[in-house]
Amino acid sequence: MRPRSTARAVKRDTLSSGRQPSRSSVWAWVGYDLANTIFALGVIGLYLPQWIVENDLPDSALSLATGGAGLVVAFLAPWVGTRTDYHGNRIPALAITTGMAVCGSALLAVGPILLTMFIFGASLIGFHVGSAVYDSLLLDVSTPETRSRVSGMGVALGYLGSFIGLGIGTLVLEVGGGYPAVFRSLAFGFAVFSLPAFFLIQPARPSPPKGEPPPLRRVIGDLFRSWKATRRYPNLTRFLVGRFCYAETVNTLVGGFLAIYATEEVGLTTSEVTVLLGAAIAASMAGGFVGGRLAERLGPGRGLRLILGLWVVTIALGVTAALSGAAWLIWVAGLSGGVSLGGLWATDRVVMTGLSPPERVGEFYGLYATVGRFAAVLGPLLWGFIVDVLGMSRHAAMVSLMLIGLTALWVLRGINPGPGYEAVSSDEDSEGNTMETDPPSAPLGT
Repeated sequence: MRPRSTARAVKRDTLSSGRQPSRSSVWAWVGYDLANTIFALGVIGLYLPQWIVENDLPDSALSLATGGAGLVVAFLAPWVGTRTDYHGNRIPALAITTGMAVCGSALLAVGPILLTMFIFGASLIGFHVGSAVYDSLLLDVSTPETRSRVSGMGVALGYLGSFIGLGIGTLVLEVGGGYPAVFRSLAFGFAVFSLPAFFLIQPARPSPPKGEPPPLRRVIGDLFRSWKATRRYPNLTRFLVGRFCYAETVNTLVGGFLAIYATEEVGLTTSEVTVLLGAAIAASMAGGFVGGRLAERLGPGRGLRLILGLWVVTIALGVTAALSGAAWLIWVAGLSGGVSLGGLWATDRVVMTGLSPPERVGEFYGLYATVGRFAAVLGPLLWGFIVDVLGMSRHAAMVSLMLIGLTALWVLRGINPGPGYEAVSSDEDSEGNTMETDPPSAPLGT
C-alpha cells in the first residue's frame, strides 16, 4: 500500500458544491420510493401472479411478459438516461414513465388475457425505466455528506410501500372487489404517493454535455459506447460487473423462486410463507437505515461488501434449513435476508453515484439499470436450467446463487468511493491504494 498520489486529479461532486437541497425535495424523493414499491410488491410480486394462476395461464405467460419488458428496458434505460443528462431536468422523464406504469396498472384485467399481458409488459417498462431516472435524482436531493443517509431513508420508507400495497389488495378483496379493482386501487396509491416528486424536487441542473442528445435508433450503439466509456473509470466497470452478479441472485429469489424453495424444500405452508415475507419486509426497512449508516461510517463500498456477505450467509442458512430439517433457520434467514436487501439497495446506488462523473450520471445510471435488467432475465433462466434441464435439485440452484454472490464480493474488492465523485487513476483503487491487479484493458463484458 502506498499513500495517495499528489499528482492525482480530484474532481469533487459539482452538483452539490455550495448547494443544500431543500427538505421538501428530500422528502418528495423519499416518498417516491414508497410509491413505486406499492407497484413492485402489489402488482409485480403478488396480485398479477395470483391473477395468472386463477386464469390457468402457464408460467411462460409471466416469463414472456417480464423477459420481453426486461430486454426493452435494457436498451431504453440508457437512452432515456442520456437524454436527461442533456436536458438537465429529470422530472419530466420520471413523470412520463410513472404515468405509463400507473395507467397500465389501472387497465390490467379489464380486457382479453392477451391484452392484459401486453399492458402489463408496457407498465413494467415504464416502472423500470422510471426507477433508473429516480435513482439518478439522488444527486439532486443530497450532498456528498448526506447522500448515504438520504439513500437509506428512501429504501427504508420504500419498504413501507410493500405493506401499503399488501393492505390495499387485501382490503379490496375482502370487501368483494375483484382483481380489476385491486389493480386500479394500487394504481391510485402509486399515483398519489408519487405526485410530490413531480412538484417538490428541485433539479440541480448541472452543465449539460455539448451537442444534441442521440436519437433512439442509436440506442444499441450508445449502449456499447457507454459500456466502453466506463474504461475511463475502472472501478465503475468493476462495480457494474459485481452488481450484475449480486443482482442476479437477488432478482432470482425475489422473483418467486424463494417462495417455491420455502414451500417445496423447507416445508412451509402458504400462510407461513406470507408471514415470512412480511417479516422480511419489516427487516428490510431497518436494513435501509443500517445500510445508510454503514456507508457513512465505513464508506459505501465497504458497507456494500459487508451487507453482501450477510446476503451470502442468508442463502447458506436457507439451504441448511432445507437439508437439516431445522425449519427455524429459515426464519433467521428471512430476517437476515430482509436486512441484506434493504442495505444492498441503500448502499449500491451510493457507490454508483460516487463512481459516476456528474455530467454523465444519467447515462451511467441507464447502464446501471441495464445491468440489473439483464440479471433479472438471466437469473431465472439459470435456475430453470439447473433444475429442469440438468435435473439437479433446487439445493444445487441455491448453492449456485451463493457462489455467484461470492464472485460479486471478489469483483468488488478494494472499491470504496466517497459519497461525491472523485476522479481515480487507473492504477489506484478508490481509497488511493495501488491495486494488486490492475483492471484489464478490455473490461469484462465489453
